[in-house]
Amino acid sequence: MSMIETPLMRGLERVLDQSALRHQVIATNLANVDTPGYRTRDVRPFAGEIEQAMAGGEPPFGEPSFAQPAFTPVAHEIRGLMERPDGNNVSVDRESLLLAQNQLRFTVAVQFLKAEFHRLTSAITGGGSTS
Repeated sequence: MSMIETPLMRGLERVLDQSALRHQVIATNLANVDTPGYRTRDVRPFAGEIEQAMAGGEPPFGEPSFAQPAFTPVAHEIRGLMERPDGNNVSVDRESLLLAQNQLRFTVAVQFLKAEFHRLTSAITGGGSTS
């Protein structure tokens, strides 16, 4: 394993990938708020990936790893939302809240990534200041 290919970096990569996909799905929902029959979609979250990555763990034997395509998040229809008479069930309030939460998750992941690169830069330069 190289200095850059750590479980934390792989976990952060997954968070950023999922956040980008979720942002796209939320934007599509908002773009279709007036489309008759459109059904709200979302991305299933991957609970615990960051915790697992930070603990240095890998998925148990037989389960997909971070790099396998089978572990890619997939958009799915959300059931149980209030439907309008035209069959559309997009809620602008719900989507706006999800967008804000997703942006926060993305920002936190980027901050962790920056801190990890700063740590690597500090190790390379012998702990001196980096400007």
